[in-house]
Amino acid sequence: MVERNETVSILIPFYNCPYVGQAVQSALAQSYPHIEVIVIDDGSTMYKERISSYLSRITYLEKENNGVASAMNFGIKQAKGDYFVWLSSDDTIHPDKVRHQLNFMQRKNAFLSCTNFNTMNKNSEIIKYNAGLHFNNDLELLKLLQNYNPINGCTVMFSKKVTETVGLFNEKLKYAQDYEYWLRVALQYPVHYFPMTLTNYRIHDDMGTLRHKEEITNEFHYVRDQYHDAIGNLINIRSNNQLNQ
Repeated sequence: MVERNETVSILIPFYNCPYVGQAVQSALAQSYPHIEVIVIDDGSTMYKERISSYLSRITYLEKENNGVASAMNFGIKQAKGDYFVWLSSDDTIHPDKVRHQLNFMQRKNAFLSCTNFNTMNKNSEIIKYNAGLHFNNDLELLKLLQNYNPINGCTVMFSKKVTETVGLFNEKLKYAQDYEYWLRVALQYPVHYFPMTLTNYRIHDDMGTLRHKEEITNEFHYVRDQYHDAIGNLINIRSNNQLNQ
């Protein structure tokens, strides 16, 4: 296959994160040449100096603090890419992530895909390799998605066409904006799983999933219940189609 030279925008929302320099460095180290790295400063008051040496190589956007969904949307609106990668400021990506995942999506004509990931600690030491779930097909992923979020957001790449069809992230959601978006996308497009491990997901004491566990759970249940029946209907349609093939 001839690789199409489409631009990929790597979006890094940033709010007072001491690891942001490592995230930016991993984005800039991509082997695929047609990228832009966009850091969205969501009202940070600390650690800005950790990306000062990269400013000539990135697009740096500043806004008032309003959460991850708002930061992602702000970045998407100003991005030039044909595809988007979401990278949390405390995570890192493999140097070949964009090249491999984009090639996979071009081959599959996919609009959104996710991959496996490693977990690492505050010292960037790998805790567990291939820590995510493995999905054998799109339907298997969809069945899990109906009840919880099996997708690590920082493994995702999605086409600009998705935002044109489905819209942007829901800024009313503070914690489950990623889960809601995957559900919304799944109702329009198959969600593809690419079985490579291309992201290092950092687990540390200051991560939001630990500090806001109760609020996250409540918002997750709200989103799950909102989409449960619609995803269930789609599962039935896909299952019947498989049986009739």
